[in-house]
Amino acid sequence: MASPRALYPGTFDPVTLGHLDLVRRGVEVFGPLHVAVAENAAKAPLFSVEERVAMLEAEVADLPVTVGVCRGLVVEYARSLGIPTLLRGVRTVTDFEYEYQMALTNRQLEPEVDTVFIMPKARFSFLSSRLIKEVYAAGGELARFLPEAVHRALIERLAPQGEGA
Repeated sequence: MASPRALYPGTFDPVTLGHLDLVRRGVEVFGPLHVAVAENAAKAPLFSVEERVAMLEAEVADLPVTVGVCRGLVVEYARSLGIPTLLRGVRTVTDFEYEYQMALTNRQLEPEVDTVFIMPKARFSFLSSRLIKEVYAAGGELARFLPEAVHRALIERLAPQGEGA
């Protein structure tokens, strides 16, 4: 596989069909892609970094994608891999404002790394990992938002003890 030219970072807790849509679209635009699972304890992740990496690797096995772990600044991670572009998904105006600020900060930290924004397909434009967890907590159906294996893992993780899936 050729060297990835773009890095798609995120917490992916859990990985959604929206994330996978952006991975596929990133591969279409950039070719081989590197996906970085961010270790961000401030977000109190439901799944460990290792679990999130394993879920992503299983879901992108048919694509020219490598998955790694980012511990620290994303731009430093990209620079260490020789990857010049960050791929970020933008769903809403609120996303854009946050991502724009982050992109400008990243540019100050590492001028050689650019950020490219890609909008998800319309059917994924509202989807976020946080929303998935909230829907589950309220008793909503999640199968249409998650890959099957991720859906099962989420149910197992969040099921009341002794209930299982």
